[in-house]
Amino acid sequence: MRRHSSLLPSIADYREVPRTWRGDLLAGLTVGIVALPLALAFGVSSGAGAASGLVTAIIAGVIAAVFGGSNVQVSGPTGAMVVVLGPIIASHGLSALATVCALAGGIVLLCGVMRLGRTIAYIPWPVIEGFTLGIAVIIFLQQVPLAIGSEGAHSANAVIAAGESVGSMAWPGAGWSLMLATIVAVVMAVGDRMAPRFPASLVGIALATAVAIRFELPVATIGALPSGLPSPTPPSFDPSLVVQLLMPAAAVAALAAIESLLSARVASTLADTGPYDPDRELVGQGLASIAAGFFGGMPATGAIARTAVGVRAGARSRLAAITHALLLLLIVLVGAAAVSRIPLAALAGVLMVTATRMVSRRTATMILRASRPDALLFCLTAAITVSVDLIYAVVAGIAVAGVLALRQVARASGVHREEIPGASQPGDERIAVFRVEGALIFAAAERMIDRISRLENVEVVVLRMSQVQLLDATGARVVAEMIEALERRGVVVLLKGIRADQRGLAERVGVLASLRHADHQFSDLAGAIEHARSHVARGRPGV
Repeated sequence: MRRHSSLLPSIADYREVPRTWRGDLLAGLTVGIVALPLALAFGVSSGAGAASGLVTAIIAGVIAAVFGGSNVQVSGPTGAMVVVLGPIIASHGLSALATVCALAGGIVLLCGVMRLGRTIAYIPWPVIEGFTLGIAVIIFLQQVPLAIGSEGAHSANAVIAAGESVGSMAWPGAGWSLMLATIVAVVMAVGDRMAPRFPASLVGIALATAVAIRFELPVATIGALPSGLPSPTPPSFDPSLVVQLLMPAAAVAALAAIESLLSARVASTLADTGPYDPDRELVGQGLASIAAGFFGGMPATGAIARTAVGVRAGARSRLAAITHALLLLLIVLVGAAAVSRIPLAALAGVLMVTATRMVSRRTATMILRASRPDALLFCLTAAITVSVDLIYAVVAGIAVAGVLALRQVARASGVHREEIPGASQPGDERIAVFRVEGALIFAAAERMIDRISRLENVEVVVLRMSQVQLLDATGARVVAEMIEALERRGVVVLLKGIRADQRGLAERVGVLASLRHADHQFSDLAGAIEHARSHVARGRPGV
């Protein structure tokens, strides 16, 4: 229990509230205003419905704020989750949503309990930015049918669906929807430029809704919303359904963990908001998704945009995120009727603008100019995200990053022939001294050792191993095989300077056993050269 006590809420979480509560309340109200249109839009875009988006922002927002590992993280439905969740709902139906929430939340919770929060550091920056770009493209394309009022079924692939909806546009209905989406986009663009703290998205939606009502435009709206939170309902755990949803839920869990940890890490750098605990953050996000599923919500993640708004508005404690959720609850209780009349095209406009802001042009330019491998990772991850799947994109990006990293390590490693130090003596031309440096691992061992194996007119080889920084079983085995091959040709091999931390592996894999004599190991170069010269002087190596 003591080991896991740090994963639980404590009174220390609210130690600064007496000093920061005014700023936290103001920040919470600001974030709530910003979150309202996003929660509605993400709910609609995922296929779960506007009510589901609001429920997620409320329930998950409170649970994650209380149990999470960040003092300022704001959680709820996000664009990345919509990208993954949409195909799942399309394939398995809305009834599977609660089960997906429970399974994904349970996986994230388990990862937190197992202390896996630090693994986010293993995802390279170009991969993160690449799938962020891919998500942004998909979110934008997903809004095209709503923005032009295209009805009917479309492909699950966002690119194909956008093309199908454009091809089936019906005028003048498409024109009315497009006009409303444009109104919201223009208001957001102008408002954010002139007054960054101005709730431009909410004003844009209000203006578009007023226009639609005033002129009785024939456009689709959100529709009826509950005037309160629904009663909690346990998810279905039918064995056959669980088997079908296990892999999709794992993908949702992976995304929830990655996005939440990234958001919390970025939030900790925006202001002096205290440290964050990545393991506790996973616990909080896992519980938030499970709780949201009971109330008809979606899996939740940390939302970097809303979190950043809160921090810049003065958030310094968990009170801000809790206030944001309570404001949304108040809107549901007293304003459900007004919210139900919002045109779907207006929400599409919000998400289209949001998508264009997800990736910084400056960041993309930096990555593309950094190096060819980084540019490759960035473009490859983005392309796979759009064309295949986000989780496949992350896995592929990490795999390619690993290959490229090994390639760089192999290039930085090498084997160099050296002159024998001191005055030359007769027979020194029959002695070859090699310095092996860097990483002698599977990616580099064959190339490095090949040069030594092709030696001719040499009777003794001295291998200087003290500069080998990394040795794995493959590298050690290649060294053993090279020594055996040279010894079969009558060439004596002397090892100098095997590091203490590598000696055990070298012994277990057979490097030391491959030497002709146990005394062919040396701790200093002078002793190895003296022994090599004695072999040459005898005229009969190995005697």
